[in-house]
Amino acid sequence: MASGLVALLDDIAGLTRLAAASLDDVGAAATKAGTKAAGVVIDDTAVTPRYVVGLSPKRELPIIGKIALGSIRNKLLFLLPAALILSAIAPWSLAPLLMLGGAFLSFEGAEKVIEAFSGGHDADEDAAPTDPVALEKQKVSGAIRTDFILSAEIMVIALREVSDQPLLTQAVTLAIVAIAITAGVYGVVALIVKADDVGLYLARRPSSVAQAIGRGLVKGVPVLMQVLTVVGTAAMLWVGGDLLIHNAADVGVPAPADFVHHLAEGAGGGVLGWLIGAGIAGVVGLVVGGVIALVMHKVHGAKH
Repeated sequence: MASGLVALLDDIAGLTRLAAASLDDVGAAATKAGTKAAGVVIDDTAVTPRYVVGLSPKRELPIIGKIALGSIRNKLLFLLPAALILSAIAPWSLAPLLMLGGAFLSFEGAEKVIEAFSGGHDADEDAAPTDPVALEKQKVSGAIRTDFILSAEIMVIALREVSDQPLLTQAVTLAIVAIAITAGVYGVVALIVKADDVGLYLARRPSSVAQAIGRGLVKGVPVLMQVLTVVGTAAMLWVGGDLLIHNAADVGVPAPADFVHHLAEGAGGGVLGWLIGAGIAGVVGLVVGGVIALVMHKVHGAKH
């Protein structure tokens, strides 16, 4: 009886160690996958605050909550099952899909660069409804649609990092990445959106220190938004170009990746090598995205 109990406890201990090792593997995979998706995450953080511009400050946090709920629904109910099915029945399609995603990110980044230099603006703003309820509904709907595209990129990038793992590990890793990134992005967005309100509150306090911090926040938020926009655009071009370069090797065109690797190694690797690789990827993203934007504008112009 005692030996049986000892054997049972030993089995339980073995299963516990196995579960702990599995959790470590999942945690490492989720961290790596989330890091790879960083460029998309930065852009998502930079893009989302504009959806509450022009709305009542009292509605800012509820709107961000609605968008966050839509984002997690996008990732867990639609994209995660689709990614797992894709991994199971058509793993060969990951590289082409990532290249398509890279082309889309490059296009989005190039569009922002073109708008910045041409002084363009979003045409949807001209057609925005004047009714506050309808405007809020339109903003939330538009944000969730945009989030779906960015979330699809995040999930496919994450899937690529764990495509050689068992299906359960893939599912848990993608779920962790989805929840962590959604919480991180919309948590930061909420802080950014309400930072000016906090600044105004502190600026009215009797303490000179609080007033100084408050004024700093009020003046700093617009600058932060501009910085995030620039960083987000650069990140999109970098990630888009990087996806195009490195996944081209998986579809039989290894020359671009080999070229970048050779230059990075020639620079001694490390930070300088990474900067060279990121710079080349950004240029590739800008060129490819610029060509796509030019074609899209020509097609759009021809229709009108």
